[in-house]
Amino acid sequence: MKGLFFLGLTVGSFAFLQAQNTDSLKVREIEAVNFTKRLPVAKEIINVAKDLDSKNLGQDLPILLKNQTSIISTSDAGNGVGYTGFRIRGVSGSGINVMMNGVPYNDSESQGTFFVNVPDLTSSASQIVIQRGVGTSNNGVSAFGASINVLSKDPEEKFYFKTDDSYGSFNTYKYSAEIGSGKFWGNKLSVMGRYTHINSDGYIDRASSNLDSYNFTALYEEGNTRIRLMAFGGKEKTYQAWNGIDRKTWETDPKFNYSGAIYDANWENIVGFYGNETDNYRQNHYQLLWEQKFNDKWNLETTLHYTKGKGYYENYKQGDPFARYNLADVNGEEYSDFIRKKWLNNDFYGMVSTLYGKLGIVDVNFGAVANQYYGRHFGNVTGVFLPQIDEHEYYRSRSVKNEVAGFAKALVKLHDFEIFGDLQLRNIDYDTKIITAGDDEGANLDKNWLFFNPKVGVNYRIGSGKVFVSYAHAHREPNRDDLLANNDVKAEKLHDFEAGFERQFGIVSFTANLYYMYYVNQLVLNGELNNVGAFIRTNSGKSYRSGIELAALAKLSKQWELTGNVSFSNNRNLDFKIENEDAAKNLGNTQISFSPDVIANLGLKFNPTKNFQFALMNQYVGKQYLDNTEDQNLQLKDYLLTDFNAQYQFKIKNNDIALKLLVNNIFNKKYVNNGAVYDGEPYYFSQAGTNFMVGISWKIQ
Repeated sequence: MKGLFFLGLTVGSFAFLQAQNTDSLKVREIEAVNFTKRLPVAKEIINVAKDLDSKNLGQDLPILLKNQTSIISTSDAGNGVGYTGFRIRGVSGSGINVMMNGVPYNDSESQGTFFVNVPDLTSSASQIVIQRGVGTSNNGVSAFGASINVLSKDPEEKFYFKTDDSYGSFNTYKYSAEIGSGKFWGNKLSVMGRYTHINSDGYIDRASSNLDSYNFTALYEEGNTRIRLMAFGGKEKTYQAWNGIDRKTWETDPKFNYSGAIYDANWENIVGFYGNETDNYRQNHYQLLWEQKFNDKWNLETTLHYTKGKGYYENYKQGDPFARYNLADVNGEEYSDFIRKKWLNNDFYGMVSTLYGKLGIVDVNFGAVANQYYGRHFGNVTGVFLPQIDEHEYYRSRSVKNEVAGFAKALVKLHDFEIFGDLQLRNIDYDTKIITAGDDEGANLDKNWLFFNPKVGVNYRIGSGKVFVSYAHAHREPNRDDLLANNDVKAEKLHDFEAGFERQFGIVSFTANLYYMYYVNQLVLNGELNNVGAFIRTNSGKSYRSGIELAALAKLSKQWELTGNVSFSNNRNLDFKIENEDAAKNLGNTQISFSPDVIANLGLKFNPTKNFQFALMNQYVGKQYLDNTEDQNLQLKDYLLTDFNAQYQFKIKNNDIALKLLVNNIFNKKYVNNGAVYDGEPYYFSQAGTNFMVGISWKIQ
């Protein structure tokens, strides 16, 4: 079966279809996207309405992108709702630079991306631009595996009302309503708004999600001026499922969840579960985007942004010492049960600006960014059996992170050659202080990094295609957890060499990309989790990721399309060391954690009529390790998944209606694509077997 699967890959690619399909629904030409299309980098530009809408039934964006080149998507709850994430070329989410309309989205301190805070983001997006590798200079953290820019859609020109509703496995449902005014006030102004509620019990026990999101956009257009005011965000309450389960439990009860467990007096048997072992967070984004076209050659885009985030996660802490929470013993007892809340209250604001211009045969691009993050960390506890202990604050710290960066890009056209240059200078100041000490939370640190990141590349046009080569040098600062775990942790360096080929051969569109990413002091996941379920990272010395990415699209007829992509890679630590209490142990050359050698997707789409669409998508992921020791006991097995998608669209007067069906893992494969290590033993995050979603989209114009 695997042999047939890989044979089919030579004639298909889902990724290339999305980047190259000329029948895509019309989207507004965006200067940044048009410039990116010409660059000598590995990229995909996704038309959301055409490529993702049919399966956008409630699952998060990382899950909807799981069949893109070199991507593995994961889900804590097992069914793609709630906490989700992805890895690209084996690099975790903290190494992927995510932006929304060019505004950094990665959390400034953790560098992570938490899409649970912006549920149903896909419904308000027009295009998603993915650059694998370092790519070109962007705003935000350096891309150490890829960068992703989610571009919001504009209000439509005519009045409309739309609702998207779906229901599926694990009591998962989505209600969404969107309304647009159309153009008014002399055809200069248009507004739209969307509200979505998503609920799911989750595949994992108690891994429920209660999610709300909204999006409001006002667009003013007059002559060469475009001004957009956007407010979007969400509120989430999810039952925690970030601990995983041991292998024996996974084999017998894969849905089991240790989170919230309450044990008997002997700590031998679970007697119940705390009902509110939850994560609670609200995040609101405000963006003011001004686009000014001065003439046919010069265009300026400037964005002011502000993000407000506030929330906490809550745990039942059984048999904890009073001293941990800066409390005196009560009635001679040293231990008791507590309800603990750890809070984060943060503000992120700044400005990003990009100037696009033409100087003869040279296209130029100048960018500047200035951002500040201000975060407050604090925690409180309430006594379970001691009502006199009520919301006692036991630690507090604050953090300030400032970033100032600028870049200059040039693309020179010389006959069939295009020569690209990109210079970026980035300065980061990070200061964190303990205000109230407690439970080893926080630190007193004052760090500064100054990074120079040059990039060069060349395109050579060959008929309907091109070949390119490029080199990019990038640096990235450690995140907050890295610094708290080891004050001497080093910043990462990356040398990224890429070579690509794109060409049309009759009915087949083909693309290939070779890459070699050489890291110095790469921060890799060691498989272990900290006390909030986040992966612990460690400097790995020298390491590399190399591979080839192939993608193609074959339009067999008007009804049939065969698509696919495959990534063959080699991901190695060259001199990996383990630090322990006795001495450092040199493991030498080992495979980097969470980095399979093969990731492949094969899809078949059939349109029996204009209104009907059926699609099958297969994904194969090779074996991977939970840490960097190549211990066979810590290896995740390879797996092959098959999903089915169907859509029927029809029109009744002014009503556009679409009926949708999505069946994931139709062969009920039991598999794991994420895990951790506790005391040298593997822990797994179970993923759901066969599950489905059905939905209806109804638009009135």
